[in-house]
Amino acid sequence: MSNEPTPLERFIQGIIPENPTYRQMLGLCPTLAVTGNLKSAMTMAGAVLFVLFCANVIVSLIRNILKPHLRIVIFTLTIATFVTIVDRFLAAYMYSMSKALGPYIPLIIVNCIIICRCEVCASKQSVIHAGADAIGQSIGFALGLGSIAAVREILGAGSLLGFHVLPSCWPNWVIMALPPGAFFTFGLLMGTVNWFVSKKEKKQNNA
Repeated sequence: MSNEPTPLERFIQGIIPENPTYRQMLGLCPTLAVTGNLKSAMTMAGAVLFVLFCANVIVSLIRNILKPHLRIVIFTLTIATFVTIVDRFLAAYMYSMSKALGPYIPLIIVNCIIICRCEVCASKQSVIHAGADAIGQSIGFALGLGSIAAVREILGAGSLLGFHVLPSCWPNWVIMALPPGAFFTFGLLMGTVNWFVSKKEKKQNNA
């Protein structure tokens, strides 16, 4: 009997227990770079969902004919194909967002989250497992991006998705829209997550 996680377990693990941002600390370059506002963050999360799901499915379908010494090359070429589709789609239909995200969409090709999931799950398990894993990891990534972007946009501009949510007298913290704000927010949220996890583990150990 296989000890590999079930599709449901793959899905759930990607959201919180193995959250790419706060638990695995993968894909931090786009995490810190595109979280100045929630709209950019969610666009990036959507792009990663599409690429990760498609790449996982394709890799899973060909897993039995993959040559070990060529697998990373195959992963990269597969990922690059779907990244190109996303990049061209954004340029055609969401040009302003494409310009705002700049080089970070093409950089999805070397995103550690996607390559990691191709290696850990898709190359070893069925299409259903691979698809569930991709969706779970993508939701986890979206939660990471969204939480950081929401804090930065609210504190930095007093707004969320362009709508003002704080009083007009709120002094905007300009630093939150700058790189230091990304590091500060990420560190604070990751510390909060780790505190909750350690607290939960202590309760379980004392039970």
